[in-house]
Amino acid sequence: MKCRYADILIIAANLFLILLLTAPVMAEGENPFDTVTVYWENDTFVGTDADYTNGFKLTLSTPYKTGQDRSRLPYWSKPIINLLPFVNDPSTPRAVSVSIGQDIYTPEDTDSRELIEDERPYAGITYLSTGYHSKANGRKNSWELIIGIVGRHSYAEDIQNWVHGVIDSKRARGWDNQLKDEPLFEAVYESQWRLYRSDRGKGFGYDVIPHLGGRVGNINIYANAGAEIRFGWGLSDNYGTCPIRAGCETDSASDYTETGFPVDDLSGFHFFLAADGRFVLWDITLDGNAFRDSHSVEKENIVADIMAGIAMEYSRIKVSYSYIYRTKQFTAQDRNQIFGAVRVSYSY
Repeated sequence: MKCRYADILIIAANLFLILLLTAPVMAEGENPFDTVTVYWENDTFVGTDADYTNGFKLTLSTPYKTGQDRSRLPYWSKPIINLLPFVNDPSTPRAVSVSIGQDIYTPEDTDSRELIEDERPYAGITYLSTGYHSKANGRKNSWELIIGIVGRHSYAEDIQNWVHGVIDSKRARGWDNQLKDEPLFEAVYESQWRLYRSDRGKGFGYDVIPHLGGRVGNINIYANAGAEIRFGWGLSDNYGTCPIRAGCETDSASDYTETGFPVDDLSGFHFFLAADGRFVLWDITLDGNAFRDSHSVEKENIVADIMAGIAMEYSRIKVSYSYIYRTKQFTAQDRNQIFGAVRVSYSY
């Protein structure tokens, strides 16, 4: 239980940092964003504390704009979105998002101060990203451009161990063996489309949403594909739920006015099942630093996630909770991993 409280305080510390970073930007002129989404992933939901042990991401996103309204997109985003393939058509509805996040990885044995050769490295990744999205004819395309840092100055060690110290919980002792400082750059693309949808009203319905994409950079290099099945009442006209991954659903409440009923009347409840498979060529949290010598382990090239969860929407608030089952990521890993994921979105 103490570890769970520690992770909650880690999120609070991250939120404080986010407010410091975004306040100057939001103070300049009209705020183009209208939706804030918080993602939290953690293995303490299932009583473990190893491997991918904590993930946090906060996203601000604009509504989808087209025609005259596209001028309301942030001014800095227009040169970029007009260059990126699949999202550069100004006649299609387009949106922009800005995110900040942190991922923390530890070996299973966090008591040892020594380097554990056959367990994954200690690693923290802190990043800032911008997303560029378009949707038309039942298809959504997304790009996410990421900059960040891995290593000591990601401050993953400081945040985790400081919080554990405040609440008198056990600290991870092996952070001296973490990956070395290295700047991170990555481009991510994902396409989602509706293969089938049974109902668009408030009654019971279901739909199928496949996706296809990939990442290239010194964080990850992989290609991925998968699909989500949703079934329930009042399915929103969006592209489902996903864990912390580029291309996650960015629609705001104001985008749903097309459905024919007022935003304040929107409500829904549904279950979802999803799968994502990846062919991995590079993973810095397993392969180690790209430009410096560091600890590494032999990774698995094929990794899969299976996700099951529940989502609820009422007016301008959307909440989802899910469990994610992830296959082994490196050959010496003792077991597959299970962790929980919470997402809360509010449109204002």
